[in-house]
Amino acid sequence: MLIGMPTDSQNLAHSVIWLARRLRQERRSDLTPGQLAVLGALSVQGPLTPRAIAAHERVQPPSITRTVNCLADAGLVIRTPHPEDGRQTLIGVSEKGTEVLVLERARRDQWLAEMFNDLTVDERAWLRKATGIMERLART
Repeated sequence: MLIGMPTDSQNLAHSVIWLARRLRQERRSDLTPGQLAVLGALSVQGPLTPRAIAAHERVQPPSITRTVNCLADAGLVIRTPHPEDGRQTLIGVSEKGTEVLVLERARRDQWLAEMFNDLTVDERAWLRKATGIMERLART
């Protein structure tokens, strides 16, 4: 229960949660947010081991194993042998996975672009500045 006025950090957390929720509503795939996050990470980072994916996503390896298995079953990722360590496997995005990501990102970006058009020039400038700060906070 909140007592008194919310702090700046509470207001920021609330706003980020609501924006993330709204962006998720623009999704049209059956993939979970975690599955989309893994696909997105692999599309940016390139093929990774399951352990590296888990570290990147800050989750436990068994969780990533389940996620990768679901993505592989759907044909969205491919497994290849690690070139230097035969005990390991690299996970990469398949062509179908790339298509899903492109469509999902396009929907999200279109909605957000429409919302940006409703903002003033100053509001858009403030959001551009805040984007870098928020990303830095998220990466710490």
